[in-house]
Amino acid sequence: MSGFVEKPEAVEVPGLVHLHTGKVRDLYQNEAGDLVMVASDRISAFDWVLPSEIPDKGRVLTQLSLWWFDQLVDIIPNHVVSTTLPEGAPADWAGRTLVCKSLRMIPVESVARGYLAGSGLVEYEATRTVCGLALPEGLSDGSELPGPIFTPATKAAVGDHDENVSYEEVAREVGAETAAQLRQTTLAVYGRARDIARERGIILADTKFEFGFDGDGELVLADEVLTPDSSRFWPADEWEPGRPQPSFDKQYVRDWLLSPDSGWDRKSEQPPPELPQEVVDRTREKYTEAYERLTGARWA
Repeated sequence: MSGFVEKPEAVEVPGLVHLHTGKVRDLYQNEAGDLVMVASDRISAFDWVLPSEIPDKGRVLTQLSLWWFDQLVDIIPNHVVSTTLPEGAPADWAGRTLVCKSLRMIPVESVARGYLAGSGLVEYEATRTVCGLALPEGLSDGSELPGPIFTPATKAAVGDHDENVSYEEVAREVGAETAAQLRQTTLAVYGRARDIARERGIILADTKFEFGFDGDGELVLADEVLTPDSSRFWPADEWEPGRPQPSFDKQYVRDWLLSPDSGWDRKSEQPPPELPQEVVDRTREKYTEAYERLTGARWA
């Protein structure tokens, strides 16, 4: 069992219809048919949405996504229509809200990996493959791959694991032409982002994207992009294969939950506990540091 410790009630806003509450985002539709995405300060770990929030997290994710969309616009259009706050929306939505095109979403998590970590490492250690792609012997936790690879996954519901799948399975699911487009675009975006991050002393180990088709049948980049929630960012000067890498993401939260200090048993069906203030503060620092190092702008 997993999911929300306690699912939040949706905020009601005149002129907006609430569609969905996800792990960290709330989705609405306006009268024009556009989607309104609101990034909360919720944080998830081990398929649980935790009872504690990380202040400013939703704004950091939103503003970092907007910055990345600007860096990538010559490769792929994105779904952002406006950043103007909908009339009647609560003041707290400022900076964390995007008005977006309604797309026909492709039911695939498009993942690019340049380094071995996470579920990719687990599969490699068992089979020397990732998503059916053969990799050389001798790689370890954090190793750089011979070249970036496209390792798609099926998108899971809240509380379920995304499941890595082969390229062939994606082609069967969405068609050969769309699968080829996903792979090509995912690796192109990853390559651009990897180079930008590297210039700023950050390794982009892996990342996931979501795509959809607009009314004209054009492929569009959607959801969040290249944030600490959707990517593994490592400080380049601390990179050392053969061990878990320091990171600019919620690994600090995961580590605390797995420590004796939390008193939580991941294998039980009990929900995780509240995070100590120190863990909340340190996690916020990780998110804001990633924003500042990537964009070069100070987080206000």
